[in-house]
This record gives sequence, structure tokens and C-alpha cells, in this order.
Amino acid sequence: MYKTITFAVDTKYKDPIQETFTFEQLGIDEQLSDIEMKKQIDFIFKNWVSDRLNISYSIVIETETD
Repeated sequence: MYKTITFAVDTKYKDPIQETFTFEQLGIDEQLSDIEMKKQIDFIFKNWVSDRLNISYSIVIETETD
């Protein structure tokens, strides 16, 4: 039996995006602890979202000098 993970994201700018993967497709070892598995899934999900939505951002901090 294959474990699967479904990633889904919905924004006001695009139609919903959803994809389902097996653990094998994502390169996740099903024998990992729950904590390590969550860390890997979170990392893969963030990259998946970034790839699908082409998110770019910048953070600018300005300080006044005398």
C-alpha cells in the first residue's frame, strides 16, 4: 500500500491548485519519525507552492540616520 500526500493551495489570484504524490515520488522514507516526516513534508510543500505560484518577495528595512 502506498501512502499519498495531497498538496493544495487556493488564492484569490488563481484557480485552486492540487496535486497528489506518493511518498516514493517525493523521496520520503515512510519509516521516519512523525516529527522528521513533518519537517520533510513542510519543506517539500513550501517548494511546491513557490514553484506553482511563482512567488517572489523582498523585505526592505530602512533606518533614518542623522
